[in-house]
Amino acid sequence: MTAERPEEASPEQLRSHQWYGTDGLRSFSHRARTRQLGYLPEEHLGKPVVAVLNTWSDINPCHVHLRERAQAVKRGVWQAGGFPLEFPVSTLSETFQKPTPMLYRNMLAMETEELLRSYPVDGAVLMGGCDKSTPALLMGAASADLPAVFVPAGPMLPGHWRNEVLGSGTDMWKYWDDRRAGLIGDAELAELENGLARSPGTCMTMGTASTLTAAAEALGVMVPGASSIPAVDSGHERMAAASGRRIVELVRQDLKLSKILTREAYEDAVATVLALGGSTNAVIHLIAMAGRSGVRLTLDDFDRIARTVPVLADLRPGGRHLMEDFHFAGGLPAFLGQLTDVLHLDRPTVAYSTLREQLAGARVHNPDVIRPRDNPLAQEGGVAVLRGNLCPDGAVIKHIAAEPRLLEHTGPAVVFPDYRTLQRTINDPELGITADHVLVLQGAGPKGGPGMPEYGMLPLPDHLLKQGVRDMVRISDARMSGTSYGTCVLHIAPESHVGGPLALVETGDLITLDVAARTLRLEITDEELARRRAAWRPPPERYERGYGALYGEQITQADTGCDFAFLAKPGKNPDPYAG
Repeated sequence: MTAERPEEASPEQLRSHQWYGTDGLRSFSHRARTRQLGYLPEEHLGKPVVAVLNTWSDINPCHVHLRERAQAVKRGVWQAGGFPLEFPVSTLSETFQKPTPMLYRNMLAMETEELLRSYPVDGAVLMGGCDKSTPALLMGAASADLPAVFVPAGPMLPGHWRNEVLGSGTDMWKYWDDRRAGLIGDAELAELENGLARSPGTCMTMGTASTLTAAAEALGVMVPGASSIPAVDSGHERMAAASGRRIVELVRQDLKLSKILTREAYEDAVATVLALGGSTNAVIHLIAMAGRSGVRLTLDDFDRIARTVPVLADLRPGGRHLMEDFHFAGGLPAFLGQLTDVLHLDRPTVAYSTLREQLAGARVHNPDVIRPRDNPLAQEGGVAVLRGNLCPDGAVIKHIAAEPRLLEHTGPAVVFPDYRTLQRTINDPELGITADHVLVLQGAGPKGGPGMPEYGMLPLPDHLLKQGVRDMVRISDARMSGTSYGTCVLHIAPESHVGGPLALVETGDLITLDVAARTLRLEITDEELARRRAAWRPPPERYERGYGALYGEQITQADTGCDFAFLAKPGKNPDPYAG
């Protein structure tokens, strides 16, 4: 990691100098309290103070190893002449947190921003990786605008069961449907429980976690290759230490995130996600992250860029391989090396003066995993943006993970007002559901969910699974797991809870999906749609007090990133007065 950088800041120019270095009562108190912590003056005075924000928790299996990795980060900070301070921050466990950690993404973003602003720190190492933690940490850090490096949790080991290689999430859905279809029993399921997730780390498919950490590396906020290092690989600890060393250099050079997170960087992150065949969740998160950087990123940007990049990563759920295969095929540097004609190569990263320099010499070691341009998995990016009278502000579909026969389809709707009703009634024979029907879920958006849960891969009726049906057109204002698959139209905006057209769909209405034309249409007249809208009444608010009430008041819609309005607005806050 080299490059020509600005002159290094003197100790007096460090932000932490306001707390420690002035001749006043407050600085005297801060120094005394640091002695109380057991530190000598020479350990911290005049040195860059680095906040190590750690999302470790006993309840977060994706991050359970980050307690140890934080020690490697701090080792790197000490080696480079900095002073590390570890801060525990909210853990967002995709596995356990209900109704969804998406409800709390903005809370972690707020915590990150205010913690960095209010304490005597000069830069930050952000430790996360499980789906919502990556955008949350980067949103908060972008708003605080200090030098920062992201350390990803890394993917877990591949799963195994009876000589099959398993992908967490993706194979969970598959085998759960097999059980519902009567193809496997409880004994097999018990074995699968022990084989799906075999180590610490995030899902080892190209789900939301790996999609977002790849996007973060493409943005330029990681040391090169970091996003795909397996969580338990010794290289992961070395990467953590290297990140600790690098953040000290960034502080001394005053290379703030605002110099890294530019429009060009976000466009490259979008291209990366689309060429990876990545998670649809990245659409929401990158729009929100860009907003915190003062960059207006829209659904139209995703659709425009999708038409310029092929899918080159043969990774589950849209392909065959897993993240460990991707890493040893060359990782993201080798992958981005296949896309240099669409990337902005002259922008800076935290590691190099330019992305061009960062990618120099990167090689693909397995063209079956990272495909060449003349042998793509798909000719266009893996996510399509839809428009129409059912989604006037947009919707998305991961069409490379859908059955091709359903990408142009018209069928009658079967409407479920909420997810609990869906679970309770999906197997009701009186509904008469066939493979040609369109399953429609309402009440699962940002406000209605609440928190826009990952309900979008709606379960198919048991009787269809037993007939061998594995996909149907499914439509909702929800999200779906990045490890999911199927013909699932997601993120419909505006959502049904605020009176979007999805709220007006009735069972029996015909719905037309045409991915090639990028359209989703409810086949009723404008007059009938207006009549239903006039009769619609808003449901009650989900929360009466607390954080949930703040969330309901401030949350924006999916097409604008589901940020809080008061956080997404432009403007800067001053540093606190420390004297």
